[in-house]
Amino acid sequence: MSVQDFVVTPPAATSLPVSGTDARFPVRRIYCVGRNYLDHIRELGNDEKQPPIFFAKPTDAIVQDGATIAYAAVTENFHYEVELAVAIGTTGHNIAESDALSHVYGYAVALDMTRRDLQKALSGKGSPWDVAKGFDESCPCGTIFPASSVGHIHDGSIKLTVNSEVKQQATLDLMIWNVPQIIAELSRLFVLQPGDLVLTGTPAGVGPVVPGDVMVGSIDKLGTITIRVGERV
Repeated sequence: MSVQDFVVTPPAATSLPVSGTDARFPVRRIYCVGRNYLDHIRELGNDEKQPPIFFAKPTDAIVQDGATIAYAAVTENFHYEVELAVAIGTTGHNIAESDALSHVYGYAVALDMTRRDLQKALSGKGSPWDVAKGFDESCPCGTIFPASSVGHIHDGSIKLTVNSEVKQQATLDLMIWNVPQIIAELSRLFVLQPGDLVLTGTPAGVGPVVPGDVMVGSIDKLGTITIRVGERV
């Protein structure tokens, strides 16, 4: 079909660069894990006895490394959260933990930008988080590193700095659900498909940014992502 076959111009496909190649990873869906580090659960005052939860972001929330994002509208508490992103490479449903990593194409550094004041208000009413998590430019994501090149990421440092000051620093082995467990549980709820991206949760140290701030997220073996905060939209 050509563009003329649509009643409005179709949106451009969302994709991310892949390390070591000119090919790109097409993003189909973005799944996110919330409350997957105990210290982060505690810093926000949530119930640490509850299991991690899932939510989603729209594909067009993706922002690539080096971009400047607008300070989000309708918030006075715009937060960063650095996360390991898992890129799914093959279809799977009801995947066993023992087979989960065979469905992983690669890994990347991502940020889950959050309108924290809206999230707290929504949580207090038992409402969905969509407007707090799924807004424009809320999912900066770095280059995808194929597992065939870097191996599967089980541990290692995860860190975020704001204006060169360390704000978040932990190790990936502190996740409550590890990557195979996340994939197994998520695949009970959805048929995972090539192009799906799974953000695996953030450690403690989340906090606000303001226009002019520069965030740098990093994970061992996966390089960095640098994102600047622009003026309010």
